[in-house]
Amino acid sequence: MKLSRRDLIQGAVTVGSLWAMGCATSGSSGGASETPSPQGQGAGAAKADKPLNILILGGTKFLGPALVEFAQARGHTVTLFNRGKTNPGLFPNVEKLQGDRDPTKAEGLKALEGRKWDAVVDTSGYVPRIVKASAELLAPNVGHYTFVSTISVYKDASKPGLTETSPVATVTDVTTEDVDKHYGALKALCEKAAEAAMPGRVFNVRPGLIVGPDDPTDRFTYWPVRVARGGEVLAPGTGLNQTQFIDARDLAAFIILGVEKKLAGQYTATGPEKPLLMRDFLERSKKALKSDARFIWAHPSFLEKHKVESFSDMPVWVSPTGEDAGLLQVNIDKALAAGLTFRPLEETVRDTVAWFNAEPPERQAKLKAGIKPEREKEVLAAWHQEHDKGNANAG
Repeated sequence: MKLSRRDLIQGAVTVGSLWAMGCATSGSSGGASETPSPQGQGAGAAKADKPLNILILGGTKFLGPALVEFAQARGHTVTLFNRGKTNPGLFPNVEKLQGDRDPTKAEGLKALEGRKWDAVVDTSGYVPRIVKASAELLAPNVGHYTFVSTISVYKDASKPGLTETSPVATVTDVTTEDVDKHYGALKALCEKAAEAAMPGRVFNVRPGLIVGPDDPTDRFTYWPVRVARGGEVLAPGTGLNQTQFIDARDLAAFIILGVEKKLAGQYTATGPEKPLLMRDFLERSKKALKSDARFIWAHPSFLEKHKVESFSDMPVWVSPTGEDAGLLQVNIDKALAAGLTFRPLEETVRDTVAWFNAEPPERQAKLKAGIKPEREKEVLAAWHQEHDKGNANAG
């Protein structure tokens, strides 16, 4: 089965209600400094110069809680608006308004009417009509609107170096609400809907794969957990392919600081700061976890032959050729200049494993992404058979 770009990225974002994917690392093997920025310290973050009243649309899963925690650490007051169905017990001291993003359902946006906030962060918008409704309702009473978008908006991801000015995906029928089929194009239209309602006051953040503790997709989690288990580990390609992702806590910090600065326009937000190769990602994870893992790097042609697919079986990796070859090599210079920073890769890796190991046994028993253990053993056996045969013939 061939994966679409939505399959690659959107799982981490929509499931996490952000979408998608601090962690990111601050460099390749031995590159830039990895000293955490004050903005990435959560409860230890410095207080903002001016406390704000911030409304979060969503806010109770993955990126949402990270946003709440960082905003509170900066001294801001947070209000949540959602249906009250996901983790309703979170943040008992935070004001919670119930309703539906879709104004045609139940009470819709009624709970927001007549209320004023300094800023709103929209983590859960996927349909232009629905984003338009919330943005237009809030426009007279909110000074700044952050829309959490996705790098899936980009039309052509076959080559590295995509920037905020790269063309975005389009859809012929602009009234369609088929998110499964037109995820990237609809997110692009959501950006436009927010901007049309609040021109010059919209901060469109385009994350890549969002990772770290509480990730409901296991797209990144697979690797730290698998590396921690040790032994022979099937690894994709030559190890020289670049990968990108961002810790939800670092993304949250960037968003809240962007709200404080009233940033506007599009910002691609993923990481790390410097290129990170798959080889360095896995080796550094191994070292951080004190693992005895031994990586078996399997050429893309071998993986294709044995039907091992990028991103599903081999997460955070895409084939170096094809329509998504540049998806994990996007340009983040604009976000870096605006203050995006990252905690060390090793911190995200260790925190992810610690979180996963504290999950219920039934949750730990089955990772939602990554090649299954029995299948990995089969493919490794096939690799050894071909490799050993090749060595014997060479001798």
